[in-house]
Amino acid sequence: MPATDTEDSRRTSGQDPRETGNRADGSDEVASGLDALESPDSTTGAASRRALAKIAPPLAALALVLALWQTAYALDWSATLPAPSAVRDELTGAWSDGTLLPALGHSLLRCLVGFAASVAIGVPLGLVLTRLAPLRTVLGPILSAVQSLPAAALVPVAVIALGNSEGAVYAVVLLGAVPSIAVGVTAAVDQVPPLLLRAGRSMGASGLRGAVHVLVPAALPGFVAALRQGWTFGWRALMTAELITATPLPGIGRMLDAGRQGGEMSLVLASVVLILAVGVAVESLLFSPVERRVLHSRGLAAAGR
Repeated sequence: MPATDTEDSRRTSGQDPRETGNRADGSDEVASGLDALESPDSTTGAASRRALAKIAPPLAALALVLALWQTAYALDWSATLPAPSAVRDELTGAWSDGTLLPALGHSLLRCLVGFAASVAIGVPLGLVLTRLAPLRTVLGPILSAVQSLPAAALVPVAVIALGNSEGAVYAVVLLGAVPSIAVGVTAAVDQVPPLLLRAGRSMGASGLRGAVHVLVPAALPGFVAALRQGWTFGWRALMTAELITATPLPGIGRMLDAGRQGGEMSLVLASVVLILAVGVAVESLLFSPVERRVLHSRGLAAAGR
């Protein structure tokens, strides 16, 4: 009797028991599909596909360059162009005789120290220029002019002033990176919408508090771009300084100069490969992830990008 009452009540309400069972089965299928999407295997597969999508284009570009290089060597397009294998042998030989890692370490240490000093000088300088219009009128053109100078023009000035020393190398790095960072920070602050600043002041965020809680977060994407540009300028300036100056601790630039003086194109290209590898590694492992995170936090980039 209870079962009959239940069926009667379902008929009274217009529900067919078979329809209820079908809906239940459909809900179970949807739930099982969602569970499959959220399973660890599915998440791992999606992460693997994203990683493959990121590394596939650079690897394809590298393979294309090597193929064109090998083709040019095989067709003897240049009498001085070595084979890719000769450049590889130069790198493995420098690794074996213990000269590769010290040279790479000296160059990286110099650039890291110089870049840190450039950030400590360039970021405050850029912020000050945005607050003091007369100072910006005087220093702005000077910074832009120094930024446009090639590093090769800065090396003789540093060498004459400081001699063939580590100080001359760091001076060239600072002169190459500080103007770029300061100009970039100034441009980033200029691009902050005035409405944000007014809203911050209306909520009591003025002066230092407004700079910390409103101005800097709003200009953060521009700050990251300024730091990236400063690193690039500093790294290029460092290679030029190491190429020209005679510092007691040899770096990659010294390897490049040794290849130039000895007429060894394979050593020259091996040094160029090292310089490019460091630049790509810093860009891929440091600045690109930071930029993606900053842009994603502002809704300007996809999460999996």
